[in-house]
Amino acid sequence: MSALGTRTRLGYSLGSFATGAFGTVPGLLLLPYLTDTMAVPAAVAGAIVLLPKAWDVLFNPIAGRISDSALRKHGSRRPLLAVGGLVLAVCFAALFAGPGLGSTAADAAYVVGVFFVCATAFAFFQVPFNALPAELTEDYHERTRLTSWRIAVLALAILVSGAVAPGIADGIGGTGGYRVMGVFVGVLIAVGAVGVYLGTRGAPVGRLREPTPGWRELLRTMREWRAFRWLLAVYFVQALGVATLLAGVNYVARYVLGDPGLQSMLFAGFVGPALLVMPVWDRIGRTGGKLTGFQVSSVLLAIALGALAFAQTMATPAVFVFVALAGVGYAGIQVFPLAILPDLISAEERRTGATRAGITAGVWTAAETLGLAVGPGLFGLVLSMGGYVSSAESTASQPDSAVTAITLGFSALPAVLVALALPLLRRSVLGGEPRPGGSQAEPAGRRGTS
Repeated sequence: MSALGTRTRLGYSLGSFATGAFGTVPGLLLLPYLTDTMAVPAAVAGAIVLLPKAWDVLFNPIAGRISDSALRKHGSRRPLLAVGGLVLAVCFAALFAGPGLGSTAADAAYVVGVFFVCATAFAFFQVPFNALPAELTEDYHERTRLTSWRIAVLALAILVSGAVAPGIADGIGGTGGYRVMGVFVGVLIAVGAVGVYLGTRGAPVGRLREPTPGWRELLRTMREWRAFRWLLAVYFVQALGVATLLAGVNYVARYVLGDPGLQSMLFAGFVGPALLVMPVWDRIGRTGGKLTGFQVSSVLLAIALGALAFAQTMATPAVFVFVALAGVGYAGIQVFPLAILPDLISAEERRTGATRAGITAGVWTAAETLGLAVGPGLFGLVLSMGGYVSSAESTASQPDSAVTAITLGFSALPAVLVALALPLLRRSVLGGEPRPGGSQAEPAGRRGTS
């Protein structure tokens, strides 16, 4: 298939405003919201962040199955995607509404309940969103270009949500600040949902194959699909590392750098480079191959994070230099796995003759969600081990052991997790990558329109 038009690339990429906002803000602010506004103990707060996301690990494959069935029945995944995104937008605003039910336990229970609904709605948005690249184009390199656009918009979305949201919460202060922030992020999510729905109107949806008849056949496919399992393992471990890092940004700004106002700058310094280096990663993927780009970006990220383990003794400008280098690596580990995934899906659909995009995206999203959820929970455990003092006052003093725990949880721990994925980055994750400059396209056949 020929290259996609600008309208389709941009329209699809706008969905990153929803995934970027929901994937970022809870990991960035929900833990401090619980520990420093509701006085929830750090270990309990970490569990609260984890449990609703853990539900998605079970539910996302089901959402993928529903998405595949909706594609075959209605000829499009877009309506399911739009409904999921809009419900998520409303529920996200409610998540930080802080109703004040009279006790810490009741308020925490409210957060858990609403977060469960958010996680379910997000599954119905993100799973179809992740399934679309395998259907929008069959061209090997066009998928890298589409993913680069998506990650560039994702970086912008993360910058806006991750930098502005803490500014709103801190600027207004207290529960009121979190309420306003929740509405702001809810609007961003709605913009993303509506944008991708309208922007992909009329775009190809791929071959309208029958879904696999039963879960037993799907499980057999996953057992036999070694390339997907390798790629999924790498993505999960690295998502866990990034989520642990993001959970520490708020604490590093306050207790390591000594200035809560630096939180937004730290976040922008980490995510912002993606807007600048995305064409570079695209070019590396085209000339050196997607696997090479994936390996180089992983090594760069691990080295930069390892250097940040010495943040307590660094000058603040030096900290930002290494944060920016980590951001360059982060951009690469976002682009390449998402560019490889649709190649694997297309090959597996040709092999089995059945729709795989939805269920594969469901399993993929479940692993990503688990990594993003376990990260803040893991960081919460590190805080607890360091003797972090939870308080309704965000300026509570911390022992030296807690500051050290914050530093290592933000740097060394995610560096180790990113590095652990490197031995898994072998050629088998590609399922047969063509040589740079070549192409890999499915033969022409019946295609629908969304």
